[in-house]
Amino acid sequence: MLENDLTLAAMAEALAGSADYRVLRRLVRRETFLPSVGHGTKTGILLDVETTGLDTQKDEVIEVGMVKFEYFPDGRIAGPRDVFSSFNEPSVFIPLEVTALTGITNEMVAGRRIDDAAVEAFVEDAVVVIAHNAGFDRKFAERYWPVFQRKAWACSATEVEWRKHGFEGSRLGYLLNGAGFFHQAHRAVDDCHALLEILAFELPAASTSALAVLLDRARKKTVRVWAEQSPFDLKDSLKRRGYRWSDGSDGRPKSWYIDIDEDELDDEVAFLKTEIYLRDVEPRLQTLTAFDRFSTRA
Repeated sequence: MLENDLTLAAMAEALAGSADYRVLRRLVRRETFLPSVGHGTKTGILLDVETTGLDTQKDEVIEVGMVKFEYFPDGRIAGPRDVFSSFNEPSVFIPLEVTALTGITNEMVAGRRIDDAAVEAFVEDAVVVIAHNAGFDRKFAERYWPVFQRKAWACSATEVEWRKHGFEGSRLGYLLNGAGFFHQAHRAVDDCHALLEILAFELPAASTSALAVLLDRARKKTVRVWAEQSPFDLKDSLKRRGYRWSDGSDGRPKSWYIDIDEDELDDEVAFLKTEIYLRDVEPRLQTLTAFDRFSTRA
């Protein structure tokens, strides 16, 4: 078996050295990293939730997976430290389309409950929580476990410009393949392990890890600009600009809005004045940080 493994490794190395082939390696979980005193690492959490649907106020969590990991201040990943994985039986049957997507059946979650105290203890020492769709995962996590309301969050799907770094898109499968891996797992915690490998990948254009790029972006303040009472016939102009619609059902204004970096604010207000309202305007502004970005409070 060892000889065969060496042969396969040599074949993979030879193929990888050719411009005509790409080699994908099966994702293998990293060895657990146990930090020692004075090691200088920080603790992060990778989180993924599976739910009965997309309504963050009404649908229910059926699985949570987390990987606790250690990283150095420069963004290098030291390794995973611990894993949390649990099913939860919802109050309704899991829709067939959710089972088809996640592989989670009603039989798998029957009688299962997520230990709230265990979640709180697992997350307590983390300085950042990272999800690959933080706008979705954070709202569910905060609903179930208040500890997540006190944490800084980062979104690995939207806060790294993956296409500029040579990836085909921001979907987890695209990123994993772009980093040279594949995996066939279906559990939430398996996706967290996959995300760990992606964040450890060094982005050639940045000469640093994807995690370093993500954390640098997450630490910056952003501004949410609300285009309230904008003319209906100009909604397509707003959409092309990157504005999204809030229907007001969650307590936020019923309005188009966009999130931008602080240094882009003057240009955005100028756009609204000259192309949307055709007059001087002082739009509603909302400053966001990693502690409230993606939250139900934002």
